Amino acid sequence: MSKAAPAKKPTPSAPPPGCTIDINDPQVQSAAIRIQASYRGHRSRKELREKGPPRVLEPLKDVVLIEGSAAKLTCRISAFPDPFIRWSKDGKELRDGPKYRYIFEDPDVVALVVRDGELADLGQYSINVTNPFGQCSDSARILVEVPAKIQKGPDSTKARKGATVTLCAEIMGEPAPDVGWTKDGKDIEEDDRVFFEIGSTNTTLTIRRSTPEDSGKYEVFVENCLGMDQSFARVDVA
Repeated sequence: MSKAAPAKKPTPSAPPPGCTIDINDPQVQSAAIRIQASYRGHRSRKELREKGPPRVLEPLKDVVLIEGSAAKLTCRISAFPDPFIRWSKDGKELRDGPKYRYIFEDPDVVALVVRDGELADLGQYSINVTNPFGQCSDSARILVEVPAKIQKGPDSTKARKGATVTLCAEIMGEPAPDVGWTKDGKDIEEDDRVFFEIGSTNTTLTIRRSTPEDSGKYEVFVENCLGMDQSFARVDVA
C-alpha cells in the first residue's frame, strides 16, 4: 500500500508593503531612544512627585455668586499619593452634601460647588490639602450679589395726635441698596421731628409729635445695581 505524501507547510506570505520594521533603521532606533527617554522622564517625574508634599499649582480665585445660582471654586494642585481634601468657610469645615459638593475633575483639579446661592454664602473659603509628606492650603472669597428687595413692608397704622409713629421695613440686597421714603409721592425732607434710619437689614421712619397733617400714604423703596423694590403703608392721625 502506498503512503500519502506528508502535507507541506504553507509558505508564509510576505507582509504587505509598509508593514515591516527594520530595527537597524536609524529612524527606528532614534524613535526607540526617544520613547525610552520619555519613559525614564515620566518615571523620574512620578518618583519626585511621590516624595514631595502637596503644592498649589493654580490658586483659588474670588468668584461672584448671584442669588439663587451656583458658584464654583477651582484649584489645581500637585499631590501624590491621593491627598485628603478639606474645604471650609470662615474657618468652619464644609461637609460634602446637597449644599456643598466636593468635585474631583482630574488628578490635579479639585473644586467646591456652592449651590442655591444666598447672602449667607458671602465669606472666605479655604482648601486644605494633606498627604503623608505634608500639607498646603489656599483661600479666596465668594462675593454674593442679591437684588434689592423688601422682605417685609411697613404696616399701616392709626395714631392719636401728638403720639410718635414708627414705620419699619425689613430690607436686603448686596451691594447694599439705596433706601428712600416718600409721603404721598414726594420725598420726605428730614428734620428733628420726621426722619428715617437705615440699618443693614431694616429701615425705620419716625414721626414725632404727629399731627393730622402727617396722615397719608408712606412708601419705602430700595434699589441697587441688580434691581429695586418698594412697599407702602397708610398712616392716619386723629
